[in-house]
Amino acid sequence: MELKKILEKRHCSRKFRAKKVGWNDLSLILDSARYAPCAGGIFTIKLIVVDNDEKKKKLAEAALGQSFIAEAPYIIIVCSDMERIKSSYGNFAEKYASQQAGAAIENMFLKATELGLSTCWIGTFDENAIKRIMHIPDKAKVEALLPVGYEMEKSFIKEKISLKRIVRFNDWENKELVGWKTKATSKE
Repeated sequence: MELKKILEKRHCSRKFRAKKVGWNDLSLILDSARYAPCAGGIFTIKLIVVDNDEKKKKLAEAALGQSFIAEAPYIIIVCSDMERIKSSYGNFAEKYASQQAGAAIENMFLKATELGLSTCWIGTFDENAIKRIMHIPDKAKVEALLPVGYEMEKSFIKEKISLKRIVRFNDWENKELVGWKTKATSKE
C-alpha cells in the first residue's frame, strides 16, 4: 500500500474481533519499531507483548477504565529503558526517550494499518500498576499501551486537519508564504 494511503487510513480502534493475529504480522509490527530515530544512537525502546487474558484484564484496569483493550488479541507495552540515555543526556534523557517512543509507536501504527490491522494509542494509565503487573524495573518508563487486532467495525475516520491551519512561516503569526500555493495548502 502506498504511504499516503496508509497515513490517510490510520486511525484508533476501540472494538476488536476475537480473531487471532498471525505471528508473522505481529512480528512485522514489532520490527517496525526498530526503525525509529534515536538520540545519539541510543535505542531505548523495549516492547512487551501480552496475550495472556488475565494479564490483559489487569492491564485494562490499570488503563483507568479503558476496558476495550482487553478484547484485543495482543497488547504491546512500549517502554523506554532510561539507564543508558540518562548517563548520556541527563535532563534531556526523558524528552529524547519519549520522542523515540512516539516515533516507534507511529511506525507500529502505520505497519498495522498496512497489514489490515488496527490499534489504539493508550497514554492514560497507572504506570506503577503496569510495572507491578509486568515486573518492569524502576529504571524503565512505560510510554504507552497498544492493543492490536482486527477491527470489529469500521470506525468513523475523522477528516484530517488542513495543512493551512497548522503551518506557519518564519513566525507564529505568519500563515502564508508569499507565492507558495499547492494542492496541500489550497484547502481550508
